[in-house]
Amino acid sequence: MTAGPPLALTMGEPAGVGPEIIARAWAALRDGDRTFVVIGDAALMRAQGIPVQTVAAPSDVAGAFSRAVPVLDTPLPAPVQPGRPDPANAGTVADWIEQAVNLAMGGEVSGMVTAPIAKAPLYAAGFRFPGHTEFIAELTADAPFSGTRGPVMMLTAKDLRACLVTIHVALAEVPELVTAERVIRTARVVHEAMRRDFGIARPRLALAALNPHAGESGALGLEEIEVLAPAAAALRGEGVAITDPLPADTLFHDEARAGYDAVLCLYHDQALIPVKTLDFWGGVNATLGLPVVRTSPDHGTGFDIAGRGVARADSLIAAVKLAGEMAAARAAR
Repeated sequence: MTAGPPLALTMGEPAGVGPEIIARAWAALRDGDRTFVVIGDAALMRAQGIPVQTVAAPSDVAGAFSRAVPVLDTPLPAPVQPGRPDPANAGTVADWIEQAVNLAMGGEVSGMVTAPIAKAPLYAAGFRFPGHTEFIAELTADAPFSGTRGPVMMLTAKDLRACLVTIHVALAEVPELVTAERVIRTARVVHEAMRRDFGIARPRLALAALNPHAGESGALGLEEIEVLAPAAAALRGEGVAITDPLPADTLFHDEARAGYDAVLCLYHDQALIPVKTLDFWGGVNATLGLPVVRTSPDHGTGFDIAGRGVARADSLIAAVKLAGEMAAARAAR
């Protein structure tokens, strides 16, 4: 087993596929070199048909992991029906995330992996954040951090790291939101994260264009000339190795990916389509620019298949492995 603290794995929405993919991830990783402790409901984990051991602290995980899923038990207040989220459990779901953040900031775990949550029951219970990322960013806002703060969402599959300048916004809003300031800040976060979290001494960044053919010298849009190219030039002046805006339709094939360590994408589908095409089942979502390591599977709660025993754990397994690699890179600095 890996020396040092385990990862914290939050159970996510209990009525979704989280508990069953956690069980499958443990079965796949139990004899490997990366341990984790589940923050969630021990009884719900036992219901997955696997051995469970409740632990008092992450330091108890090393001796238990190969035999049973270690759980820091915070029971749910209401019964769980697969596929039927209950707002009565939403407060506990949020508490699991906060526990993981506190453990990570205290050094008791080396990072956190978050199983998917459902927004509607959380909102019904008064949760005021768009999702995991914003909640974790606020919980860590006062923690010491050396570098440019995110959060920046990175989606990764195989050798592609696609980082988003805008995320969940309507396509019509993207041109107004893609400002030089936002591009520069995102690039700084990514550049620093490649060094801190991935051990890449001289990161090479690519910048995707907004318009077809990178604007065709202004014939198909001016954003490349007026916003993106000046932002790239300013970044190079800071020592960030980044390209001028490049046509997105030629950025993601095998030869192109070999030329950069991460790519800045300007809107959701520009990043998600190539990631999911490369590895639909194994993509991972990582949050860059935070004091804690955080990854998650690149899928939702799967209410339509929850409890049927058919959910695949590929993405969660990849998320655990990536979080371990990021944590090891931080520890080595």
